[in-house]
Amino acid sequence: MRQEQTEPSEKSISGGIDYPVPAREQRRALGNMVFATEKLLLTKMLRAIGNPPVQLVLWNGHEISNHQDNPVARILIRDRGALFKLVIDPELYFGELYSAQRIEVQGNLLDFLEAVYRVWLLRNRGKIGKKQLAPFYDARRNTLTGARRNIHHHYDIGNDFYKLWLDERMLYTCAYFPSPGTSLEDAQLAKLDHVCRKLRLQPGEKVVEAGCGWGALALHMAEHYGVKVTAYNISGEQVAFARQRAHAEGLDGQVEFIEDDYRNVRGEFDAFVSVGMLEHVGTDHYRELGEVIDRSLKDSGRGLIHSIGLNYPRPMDAWTERNIFPGACPPSLAQMMQIFEPFDFSVLDVENLRLHYAKTLEHWLQRYEDNVDRVTEMFDPAFVRAWRLYLAGSLTAFKMGGMQLFQVTFARAGNNHIPWTRQYLYEPQDTSLGESDGKL
Repeated sequence: MRQEQTEPSEKSISGGIDYPVPAREQRRALGNMVFATEKLLLTKMLRAIGNPPVQLVLWNGHEISNHQDNPVARILIRDRGALFKLVIDPELYFGELYSAQRIEVQGNLLDFLEAVYRVWLLRNRGKIGKKQLAPFYDARRNTLTGARRNIHHHYDIGNDFYKLWLDERMLYTCAYFPSPGTSLEDAQLAKLDHVCRKLRLQPGEKVVEAGCGWGALALHMAEHYGVKVTAYNISGEQVAFARQRAHAEGLDGQVEFIEDDYRNVRGEFDAFVSVGMLEHVGTDHYRELGEVIDRSLKDSGRGLIHSIGLNYPRPMDAWTERNIFPGACPPSLAQMMQIFEPFDFSVLDVENLRLHYAKTLEHWLQRYEDNVDRVTEMFDPAFVRAWRLYLAGSLTAFKMGGMQLFQVTFARAGNNHIPWTRQYLYEPQDTSLGESDGKL
């Protein structure tokens, strides 16, 4: 009769007799020890990010959870290498592993992200380390060359891709929803008018736009407010698209699209506007931007900057900066003041449209998912999953308050041609550029 294979024997402490230890028991003991190590690492990681109500499932079926209640999602980790990366740096590697399908979210992605973000935000709010690192963080410097490279990475991946999920005017910035039920198209049109009313545009004025996207705002200002617009952008695909639209709409004579950096703006203008560009400037270039605005605006000039922002200075999350928005650095309001204070600009109004951006992203994510088959035909599966995570993560960040959307209007310090109340924003027909009768 064949005996069971054994490993070298060990002595019993009690009697000194040799007892064989089956190989399978050793393997089981080793497996239990390995699982105990994995469980310890993942339990510590969950604790470090605030113990979100999720369940982790390893490739071998082992389950790990710090919650007794029903988890909002199960996170399947497909291999040991993915586990170690996740433990080392969850902020960076979760997105990379999710994109590569080495991690799978079993459950609603938005529910999972919201559950994690809620505890992560509370745990990291006001972290001294991130505040101290913020001034030194600019992984991909936004120099003239670096900015062009960074913008190309995100915006020049094909207009056909963005057409799938943006509105018909191709606006890739926060919309303005007069009511939550407003359609995306109408909300983006309302945003254009909201910006124009804040700038108090008058026919015949000259406007410079820094970072014009696919040209929707420039064309809207020219067509509906009778101004002449000079718009700068370093995305070749966007500029080509904007020029085609200007020609098709007969606005060539009123709008000039220039493929160049904002630092090369030349001329004198009645108004300066930038919607969705400041995030790409980098705080170490804010004084340069202020110099551009200062030399461009007339004495009676005014301006508006619309930008994603933060409640306190901190770096962009590592995965988004590396994979989606290289060089991106959303500012706090205090950092934005570095644009205005050195040149004695007066900030006239600050509006936070955070929940409007969350609503905008709801529309974008739904349209993206509605067209995911077309996206899959255009790109590889990793791209499809990365952009799903980016849109869903952005929606969650604005909904939970980790990201803000600031609209800041400003003017020369001595300019008294400013509205007395905010009524002009909602009843534009009553707008007056004359000095207020109630000025002090």
